[in-house]
Amino acid sequence: MISKAEILIRAQEHIREVFLTESTGHDYYHIQRVVINARKILITEPADSFVVELAAWLHDLGDHKLHDGVDKSEELINDFLSSLDVEQQVIDRIVEVVSQVSFSKGNTPYSIEAEIVQDADRLDAIGAIGIARCFAYGGSKNRILFSPHKYEQINSSIQHFYDKLFKLKDKMNTQSARIIANKRHQFMQEYIAEFYQEVGFSID
Repeated sequence: MISKAEILIRAQEHIREVFLTESTGHDYYHIQRVVINARKILITEPADSFVVELAAWLHDLGDHKLHDGVDKSEELINDFLSSLDVEQQVIDRIVEVVSQVSFSKGNTPYSIEAEIVQDADRLDAIGAIGIARCFAYGGSKNRILFSPHKYEQINSSIQHFYDKLFKLKDKMNTQSARIIANKRHQFMQEYIAEFYQEVGFSID
C-alpha cells in the first residue's frame, strides 16, 4: 500500500504538471504557497497534518473558476486519488475538506482541517501576493483595472478589493492566520491609498 508520504509527493507532482502554466493566479506556485501556509498554521493548531496537506495540494483541482463555472473537484480528486489506490474513506475526507475551502461558495468549514486549509488559501489572496493575483485574475477575465466612475467599477479589479480581499482578514478561523492576515490587510490598505493618490481619485 502506498504510504502517506508518497501520496503527498505524487499529489505535488500531479499539481505541478496540471497547474504550472496556469495564468489566472491559481498556478502551481499559488498552491505550493497554500501548502506552506497550512504547515505554518499546523505548528499551533492540532489537526491531522496528512489531511491538511493533501487537501491543500488538491484544493484547486477541479475548481469552478478554472472549468467554465462547472465544479469538477469531487470528480477529479476521486479520479486522481483512486489511481493511487487511496482508500475511499480518505478520498471522501479530502473531498469534504476541499468543498469547504472556497470563498465564493460561502461554505463554513466544519473541521479544524478544513479551517486550516481555508485560512491557508485565503492568506494567499491578500497582501502583496494577493494584489498581484487579483490583477492577474482580473486580466484573465477581461476586467478593467479601474475607473473613476462608480457604474464602471462593478467589474474592475480594484472593486475586487472591496468585494472580497478587504473582507478576508475578519474571516480567518485560526489565531495564527489572523496574525498574518492583519499585517497583509494593512499592506493592502496602504497600497489602495497610494493607488488612489497616483490616479488622482478621491474616496470621499
